[in-house]
Amino acid sequence: MPSHTYKHIEITGSSTKSSDDAISSAIATAAKTLDHLHWFQVVENRGFIEDDKVKHWQVTLKVGFRLDR
Repeated sequence: MPSHTYKHIEITGSSTKSSDDAISSAIATAAKTLDHLHWFQVVENRGFIEDDKVKHWQVTLKVGFRLDR
């Protein structure tokens, strides 16, 4: 198996539906400009409360992708 080199960045996704949706949205958006996405790690979960209800979720991720060269 050949060796690979990876880079990772932090991104934050948001959603009014759920934290899972915030993660999926962030990865889908990152995939539009980054190639070879390989893994993610949740760094932070947070939310916004309005009228005593969760109104918005934000999830910060580390996303790893393989470098071509």
